[in-house]
Formats: sequence, structure tokens, C-alpha cells
Amino acid sequence: MSIILPAVFFGHGNPMNALQDNVYTRGWRAVGEKLPPPRAILAISAHWYVRGSGVTISMAPETLHDFGGFPPELFAVRYPAKGDMALALRVQELLSPVPVSLDRSWGLDHGTWSVLKHVYPNADVPVVQLSIDGTQPPQFHFDVGRRLAQLREEGVLIVGSGNLVHNLRTYAWGSEDAPPYEWAARFEAEAKGLITAGDVAPLINYQEMGQDARLSVPTPEHYLPLLYVLGTQRQNEAITFPVTGMEGGSISMLTAQVG
Repeated sequence: MSIILPAVFFGHGNPMNALQDNVYTRGWRAVGEKLPPPRAILAISAHWYVRGSGVTISMAPETLHDFGGFPPELFAVRYPAKGDMALALRVQELLSPVPVSLDRSWGLDHGTWSVLKHVYPNADVPVVQLSIDGTQPPQFHFDVGRRLAQLREEGVLIVGSGNLVHNLRTYAWGSEDAPPYEWAARFEAEAKGLITAGDVAPLINYQEMGQDARLSVPTPEHYLPLLYVLGTQRQNEAITFPVTGMEGGSISMLTAQVG
């Protein structure tokens, strides 16, 4: 019987985590050390949020520094993982008839490499990114995850990278260890309870979960990668939370692992 790989949603937080040794990055490294070795990674990052679906096909994807205002050391980071054309074509096949373009313009954005730099520090696992189609409703993204779940039996680690709670307007800049806002803590706790119970419908319809959800998810791009990962869950399959915490009061660093 072949190994069924887990699927993991990482709360990636501040890009500076790529350079830091902290409770989150040590947790990410521990996740990587415990996972069965994948043949490839399919990453869904908050930072490739566009119109339409696409997969990267470069065999040497560029390390994208898709941010500003950070020190030169961060812009110097390279994550030289290879691409995987066969995986990109397999994603296209699994999602048909949804049109998925083969994209050479994108590389690995910081939502992907800032985490994988710790999970697989040797960059020795090929990585393909799948874009988030910002024109589609949340149910679409969950359903895509369900269709991608087959990849877990094919040696592919499915990685979502975003943040369950992501409100930069309320972020305590300069005080990353500030206590969580009450609304952020409540929404994270409610979401964790729903995830643990396997009650995904409210999470898909998160816009109907009230004021705490509206403050925690003011824009969808960091939340939606979670739905892809939840979509890969098999019946009665456990979900664990190997990394927890809140940055700046309003950025959830929760990691959720399926399987």
C-alpha cells in the first residue's frame, strides 16, 4: 500500500521569518522532519492571487521578492528548488474542465519560500505553485482541494500558505509579541473547533460567521489556502495543529496538518 502524504496549511506571517530562528520557524522545521519524503510539492500561496488558474512550469523557478521595505538580507535569499512539469500537467488533468494555464511568468513567491526554507532547507524537493483564482467563491477553492487530494497518493505534498487571521490594519507594528485581539483569538478558536469537528461548511461560508470573521478575514487571499488543504481531508482523517501562536495581535500563525 502506498503512503498517503499529509497536506499542510502554514500560517506564514512576516516575510522576515525566512531569516529568523523562532518558535514558528522551529515548528516548521519539525514538521518537515516528521513528514514522509515527498517527490514534489504543490504550493498554494496567498501571494499568487490573480484572475484565473495557472500552474508554474519553469524547471528553475525564480525566487520572487514580492514585497518592499525589508532589509537587503531578505532580498538576497534564494530558494533554488527545481520545478516539475509532470506535476503541473497532472494538476491540469485533475482540475479539468477548469482551465488551468501553464505559466512561465511566476516563480516561488515569499508565501512559499519563506516557509519551505525551514521545512526543506536544502531546497531538494521540486515545487510547483498553483494560483488562487480571485474571481471564484470560497466553495470553488474547497472543491479544487478535493480534486487535488489524489496527489497525496502520488507522492505529492500539498501545501497551503496564508494566515487564518490576517488583518494588517490592526497589526501591532514593532510589537510582534503583542497579545491577540479578542476578536482574533475568538475567531481562531472557533475555526479550530470547526476544523477539529470536521464541520467545514461554516469555514467555507466564513463571510457569514459574524463580526469576528469580518475583522479576521478582511480580504480573502490569506484565508483561502486553508480551504484547499481542508478539501484534501479524507473521511474521519485527523487534523492536528503542530504550530500555534499570533503575531502582532492580528496575524494567526496556526499550522493545520491533514493526516
